[in-house]
Amino acid sequence: MVRGLAAEVPWPPSVDDFFLPPIAGPDNWFTKFTLFVWVAVAITIIFFLVAYRNPKLVPTKSQWIAESAYGFVRDGIAKDIIGAEGIKFAPYLASLFLFIAFNNLWGIIPGVQLSPNTHIAFPAFLAIISYVLFIWVGVKRFGFAKYIKNQLIPPGAPAWLLPLVIPLEFASTFLFRPLTLALRLFANMFAGHVILLVFTLGGFVLLGSDNFALAGISIVSWAIAIVMTIFELLVALLQAYVFVLLTSVYVQTSIAEEH
Repeated sequence: MVRGLAAEVPWPPSVDDFFLPPIAGPDNWFTKFTLFVWVAVAITIIFFLVAYRNPKLVPTKSQWIAESAYGFVRDGIAKDIIGAEGIKFAPYLASLFLFIAFNNLWGIIPGVQLSPNTHIAFPAFLAIISYVLFIWVGVKRFGFAKYIKNQLIPPGAPAWLLPLVIPLEFASTFLFRPLTLALRLFANMFAGHVILLVFTLGGFVLLGSDNFALAGISIVSWAIAIVMTIFELLVALLQAYVFVLLTSVYVQTSIAEEH
């Protein structure tokens, strides 16, 4: 039995919780997710413009944060994974990292608590951009025919094994890479939101129970929700890192002579 506020809480959470009402526009295209994404883009652009509007030899706090974020991606991902050529990809990779991170962080901001990346369309579009990038740099480096050969035929593979290897390499490179990029980001943000919903709404439901013991457990449920929110912060940043890291790996394999 539940009463009061608990009786009004939708339970259990479902995929309907991921579809926010539209705001405006023809066919209601302008949704809250669209707004969140645009704000994330604006934050990314303004963050760097403000930090570098008047660069100093001894950096200001904002300049230091921007340089640290960029340096982390440039040195810790681009150069480490791609090599010396990774520097020219660093601006894109740093922007991608911050954009994904800002969008993921919507999932723990009070009053929002839902990341655009819980909808597969957003991670899928980011995966397509990375997909086009690593194919484009490979074709530019080697030409179409040699690039395809490099990706599908491992060095030293015996000829009798090629009918098995080539389809596997094709699926791995041109099908599974963008698919897994998108699904990994989507699944982690989707699952995190569901977990937070379960413990947050579960606290309200238990609070309205006639059973005193169950009502007391509501405090535990909310405490777990707080702990999971902190964990979601780590997941949000980690998933941005993993997405950029894998993009760098795919670029490196595209421009390498052998893979």
